[in-house]
Amino acid sequence: MTTVTLAPYRRVLSRPSLRRTLLLGVFSRLALFATPVLLTVHVVTTLGRSYTQAGLVGGLVTVAIALGSPWRGKLLDRRGLRALVGPSVLVSGACWLAAPFVGYWVLLVLATIGGLFLVPVTSIIRQAVIAVVPEQDRRTAISLDSAALELVFMTAPAVGVWAVTQYGSTWVLFWVQVLGVLAGAVLWFVDPPLRGEAERETHDTGVRRRTWLFGPFLPVLLSVLATAVVLSGSDLGFVAAVRELGEVSALGLVIVLWGLGSLVGGLVYGALSREVPSRWLLLTLVVVTAPMAFAQTPLQLGVLALVAGLLCAPTITATVDEAVRAVPVRVRGEAMGWHGSALTGGGAVGAPLAGFAADHYGAPNAFLAVAAVGLLVVVVVSAWPARPSGAAPVPEPAAERSAH
Repeated sequence: MTTVTLAPYRRVLSRPSLRRTLLLGVFSRLALFATPVLLTVHVVTTLGRSYTQAGLVGGLVTVAIALGSPWRGKLLDRRGLRALVGPSVLVSGACWLAAPFVGYWVLLVLATIGGLFLVPVTSIIRQAVIAVVPEQDRRTAISLDSAALELVFMTAPAVGVWAVTQYGSTWVLFWVQVLGVLAGAVLWFVDPPLRGEAERETHDTGVRRRTWLFGPFLPVLLSVLATAVVLSGSDLGFVAAVRELGEVSALGLVIVLWGLGSLVGGLVYGALSREVPSRWLLLTLVVVTAPMAFAQTPLQLGVLALVAGLLCAPTITATVDEAVRAVPVRVRGEAMGWHGSALTGGGAVGAPLAGFAADHYGAPNAFLAVAAVGLLVVVVVSAWPARPSGAAPVPEPAAERSAH
């Protein structure tokens, strides 16, 4: 029987190393979450360009981050945190610090390069969180990190937009990038361990990439991709729905309720006595997303968004936990890079898909379209064999075997 208990939270929060890592994660992500909306506002208002051109900047940055994540994760595995973060801060920082003061086309180039060399903060922090807790507390620790991430996601863009209304986009964007460079420098200086004590003693060499990438890890990636499609499509669906209802002013409340649901859901999931497979969480997310298509008032939409939000953070948390279990320790950085790419790629697909459905078939169909994608992936993942035919099993370090 699955129960909810606060004991895991008391246990993990008693570790000073975890508390420090969580605070470092909050600080490191402030600029990361504030930049996209500030960049859009800057392009549209200060540079006087269209929303399409602003979207092009965001799209290229998204593609750059998605392409760079596995490569940078592999570098993290091979060379260590400082060897990755130091050059990243120099290259990406130089691009982003100059970006607020240049014209549109130069901004396009600088933002793309900056995205390619962006410090993979989320991947690093999650590995650091995993490293400081025993395996039985891993899900709880990841849930805490997800909750912290939700808080940053809910506050950083709003504070950034408020600052723009007071001081203009150029200098606000600049100082946010200064904060980002400072966060990277602090991450380099602190250099948190990314492997637990037992994991640092293991030497699971000789595993080919295709063995783990196309083994049990691949269905996890598909679940991540589908989750991101549902979430980004829902985000756009909220905009389309409130516009069709003639209540655009209610958008902020709907999104806040959605984020609040995700925050609460993530914390509850971390308190469960056992894990839930990500495919079942994704299926539940699909089931609670589809009814938002039938909301007749902003209040109904907000309540349904709150319910749907309860599954957002748990689904992503479950995929992180499963991804870590599915790969050897020595390639965890690259695996988390692929996980980040799947999130980014799914986000890049979900919004246009929802937008197409809303434009051609009405706003409610935005939710139905992304829910259908999620359902399809659940069917595929559920039918996935435990291991591809002929593939060698991923060796499990002796220290990890003894923990089971």
